Amino acid sequence: MSKIKTLSLAVGGFVAGALITLQLPAFAEKDAKIGLPIEDLRTFAEVYSAIKQGYVEPVEDKKMIANAIAGMLGNLDPHSAYLDADSFKDLQVGTQGEFGGLGIEVGMEDGLVKVVSPIEDTPAYRAGVKAGDLIFKLDDTPVKGLSLSDAVKKMRGKPKTSIRLGILRKGEAKPLEITLVREVIKVQSVKSKLIEPGYAWVRITQFQETTVADLAKHLGKLYKEGELKGLVLDLRNDPGGLLNGAIGVSAAFLPPEVKVVSTDGRTEDAKQEFLARPRDYLRGTGEDPLRSLPVAVKKVPMVVLVNGGSASASEIVAGALQDHKRAAIVGTQSFGKGSVQSVLPLPGNTAIKLTTARYFTPSGRSIQAKGITPDIVVDETPNGNGPARLREADLERHLEDKQDAAKKEDAKPQPSKPAAKEEHDDEAMPARLEYASKSDYQFQQALNILKGVQFMQGKQ
Repeated sequence: MSKIKTLSLAVGGFVAGALITLQLPAFAEKDAKIGLPIEDLRTFAEVYSAIKQGYVEPVEDKKMIANAIAGMLGNLDPHSAYLDADSFKDLQVGTQGEFGGLGIEVGMEDGLVKVVSPIEDTPAYRAGVKAGDLIFKLDDTPVKGLSLSDAVKKMRGKPKTSIRLGILRKGEAKPLEITLVREVIKVQSVKSKLIEPGYAWVRITQFQETTVADLAKHLGKLYKEGELKGLVLDLRNDPGGLLNGAIGVSAAFLPPEVKVVSTDGRTEDAKQEFLARPRDYLRGTGEDPLRSLPVAVKKVPMVVLVNGGSASASEIVAGALQDHKRAAIVGTQSFGKGSVQSVLPLPGNTAIKLTTARYFTPSGRSIQAKGITPDIVVDETPNGNGPARLREADLERHLEDKQDAAKKEDAKPQPSKPAAKEEHDDEAMPARLEYASKSDYQFQQALNILKGVQFMQGKQ
């Protein structure tokens, strides 16, 4: 299986799968002993000059500098990147849960755009675009030869305009052509429903600015329908988002002041601990939405559902609830995105997204390139033929788990499933899973486990 070079650039600009802090770290105070590599910079200047004087066509200085910055960042790890003005704006809008586009997270594989995941309730999701689809043509433009950034820009556009996607899909003898109509993508961060009297399902699709407040509203509404005996918190295919959202969601279910997550990096700003307290998830904005939660939320029996699409902020929540023995983690191994990206604004409304720290669960476990291991493994289908999942450890230049760096050979990523299972039968999976339905195998098993946990607790 070839490796995807860049992961999770949502078409429309939202960069998912990143644990992001939009605060500017204090990098101004640096070690005065660190000097500039003068000889290397001379070499850079000579290359710059050679391109300016001899390249077959004129190249603008601004473009050359932007390309150099993008190259420096792009060769660090899969999540550091240069954000031009459009990308920076899209990132800021995306964390608010609204952006324009088709609603697919994409990467590049073998020169084609690969669909990592369609986002729920979007044009791509409704049209049946699947994870693993390879997009080879955009209208009449072949994708081969385009960069991922160029391909994404072609898929963006004004709402109500259409685009034809030429798609190669495993199991299909002929290429598919799907026409999508662009729209403003509004991602609903939290969803919920009462499954049966006493048992509720709450799903978080992405961690946004409104996630903590939205969660409080949904929990309050569920408790108005009656006392809960059990709760399934569904984090499957949640690619992550804002750090404070993960802390707030964890705090909703944990005792006050317990540790949720810690971060560690080279700068003092990167060495932090975050607790289940308002100042760590509110970021100084407004009243605490968790103050109005029913007291019973802290003790209701819980199961947390995760899979290979659960990344970053999702893994913080699952890790915190697991370490504090607050919930049983059910599903399959999570993605393993255990690094923090800080967004550093630059002149011209551009920015860089720089990996500045690793994060650790309350007990000190690193999730980087490992993920959260469920307490109870439940595959996505009864016969185990779930989709083959790309994980952090599969990405080129991924950060190694620092705790295992000394034993490199032992830390080599292992496939999440035997090779034979990667050749899964697409027909065994529903084309579009309806979460928390009778056909949702993982959820039904989680509900059975939850009832068992609730029964055992009642016997104590």
